[in-house]
Amino acid sequence: MLPSDTPILILTTGGTIDKIYFDALSDYQVGETVMAKLLDIARVKHPFRIEEVVRKDSLELDDVDRAKIRDRVAAAPESHVIITHGTDTMTDTAKLLSAIGGKTIVLVGALAPARFGESDASFNLGMAFATVQTAAPGVYITMSGSVFRADKVVKDRARGAFVPIEPKG
Repeated sequence: MLPSDTPILILTTGGTIDKIYFDALSDYQVGETVMAKLLDIARVKHPFRIEEVVRKDSLELDDVDRAKIRDRVAAAPESHVIITHGTDTMTDTAKLLSAIGGKTIVLVGALAPARFGESDASFNLGMAFATVQTAAPGVYITMSGSVFRADKVVKDRARGAFVPIEPKG
């Protein structure tokens, strides 16, 4: 269990969780993060700091962006890190992060923008906050009320959900 005075790093990378709807364009674009606002509304008292790495849809992330995320996590003084990330390529970034030892890393996103009233963002962020404080070092994904080891999950686009990887055999 993470001591109550140990800060958590929240890295933002964009994705649906931070998308905003531009009415004039009839399009969604990644906007400024709302993570501080969500944590304030939730009355989170555990210390944290937020740092933006990139502001992109996860389908636009490339190897340079993923290396930047990895390097920020590796260089951070915090040993407990939450990364907000688009869901489409979340597992790709998680694979790159798996080489970092000694840190608890939780990737989280949303299927609807946090700015929407019926978004899953607040709940998923709460799950990530709890997971990062209680899980052993490693890389995890928290979505839709579940915690997954990042190497044991895939996004099922047809179902709009993350599902465990079925063992072969």
